[in-house]
Amino acid sequence: MRSEVSPRAELSPAHRIAADLDAYLGDPMDDGAGPFSYRDIVEAEERDELPRGAVETVRAWGFQEYLVPTQLGGRLATLEELFFVTRGISRRSLTIAVMYGSGLLAVNPVWMWGDGRQQKAVADGILRGDLACFAVSEADHGSDVMSCESAAAGDEDVLVLSGTKWPVGNATRGRFVTTYAKTGARDFSLLLVDKEELDPDTFTTLPPVRTLGLRGHDLSGIAFDRALLPADTVVGRRGAGLVQTLKTLQITRTAIAALSIGTMDAVVRIGMEYSHERTLYGAGIYQIPVIRDHLVKAHLDLLIAECTAVPVARALTVAPGRLSLWSSMVKYFVPVMGEEVVASIGAVLAARGYLREGVAHGVFQKLQRDHAIASIFEGTTHVNLANVAAQLPFLIVDPPAQEPADELLDELFSWTRTPPVWEPDGRRLQLTNEGHDEIGRRFDTTVETLLSTARVFAAPDVAADLAGLVSRIGDLRSELFAGVRADPEDTTSAAALRRAKRYCELHAMVSVMLTWIHNHAEFGGSFADGAWLVLCLERLLERAQPDTGLSEEYLPSLESVMFRCFDEGRWFSLVELADGDQSIERPGR
Repeated sequence: MRSEVSPRAELSPAHRIAADLDAYLGDPMDDGAGPFSYRDIVEAEERDELPRGAVETVRAWGFQEYLVPTQLGGRLATLEELFFVTRGISRRSLTIAVMYGSGLLAVNPVWMWGDGRQQKAVADGILRGDLACFAVSEADHGSDVMSCESAAAGDEDVLVLSGTKWPVGNATRGRFVTTYAKTGARDFSLLLVDKEELDPDTFTTLPPVRTLGLRGHDLSGIAFDRALLPADTVVGRRGAGLVQTLKTLQITRTAIAALSIGTMDAVVRIGMEYSHERTLYGAGIYQIPVIRDHLVKAHLDLLIAECTAVPVARALTVAPGRLSLWSSMVKYFVPVMGEEVVASIGAVLAARGYLREGVAHGVFQKLQRDHAIASIFEGTTHVNLANVAAQLPFLIVDPPAQEPADELLDELFSWTRTPPVWEPDGRRLQLTNEGHDEIGRRFDTTVETLLSTARVFAAPDVAADLAGLVSRIGDLRSELFAGVRADPEDTTSAAALRRAKRYCELHAMVSVMLTWIHNHAEFGGSFADGAWLVLCLERLLERAQPDTGLSEEYLPSLESVMFRCFDEGRWFSLVELADGDQSIERPGR
């Protein structure tokens, strides 16, 4: 659990917290690791249940405390901390992670807009282990929230709620139901419904929904029939429910990336395990070029996902007004990349990946099924791309007047800086970025800084290779901008969504550059030499230019880190490329 970085470097508290959780839960590959061993997880899924003792184990560690802000007695100081512990849970059981993720979605509106009474009631309940759910969806309307039929009518003292919400995570097990309902002809509000205070004859929970994955998760629904609620059940201002919902989703969209990165870590580990154990044609299968290619690229994809998602998780307390764009880009890009990694490791496992037994007790199949939800939660892939497409025309014109972004980018991308503590305030979130994107719009400045820094601090030849890569990336960017300028009114067509997809890819490329720029001095070692940066940019360019290959001369240093992370049971992470003199805790076995 110990490793070393520069004496100047100390990772933000999120890494220490995640390391503590990982040590507490044990190695999932170890059959004796309790309810979070892959053996117990798979056996429970066969029964459509959660592993016996899993929820109690998570509660004993205190995971629920990371759903409650510090000001209300919890330990939720930054989204980065919740992101890292969610990743730790997800590399074992996405089902448990989703259970708590559904609760996070439900309680965040209370933290941001609720009154003191509402906040205390929910905080006390969550800290005791109660669950919450966010009842927005209706069977006939999906994401069309303006067609919501559930309604709460009444006067200044009492509301009468009727309507059916389906499907809803935690609807049956959850105590608190944050409910989206009509409170006027065109007004929608969020209502904090506490089942313990409702007449049991006025609501019914619906049967569980059978799903492809997440077996054992409470995905069901709830029907209200003239349920009487006090008027102060409304969260914040009556009629503000739509805006509150859209803003709340910005936080959970970002957190969902942790589900994907945890899944990537798990399947890459399973693929590495199999490649070490399996022998064909007289040698381990890692020596087969196509197997090596799959595993190396899957590892690179995980590193890219870290570079892309972690800064946006930090943005909740650093730059919350930017999440309307950045959360949608992360929500599109990281789950899609996760799906590709899962498919790639499936190719490594070949027939073994189809079996519900054998390699890691057959957990790969469960991870594959469970992760399929990541691109659907909190707006599908298309919904999030549409949000990006709608903002693109405002992102290609001259930047709006703004303060210099250097300090902001350092706050976002420096892994040794601790983000400010979250002080929940829904007013700080915005429905659009209003043309701001300090990550993407400073492309030229970032490239200039990257190349000048690489010439001094990177390994030989890296700076020259980076110059060629950023030139190609600049051409892609120019081509994209020309496409948007040619038809700025088109933000809904398939072509517009393709342009949004390319913008997300460019965002990932710049995020990789900025991660190196803001951490190379502190991390040192193979992180600082920049070889991984070249490989990540080549891997990203391959998405747009399939003939792009990886530079073979840079692979050995990356592979040595891959093998060490596997052998020592550590997370596959950029942090593992660091080197230096100061010992710190890292997530691992």
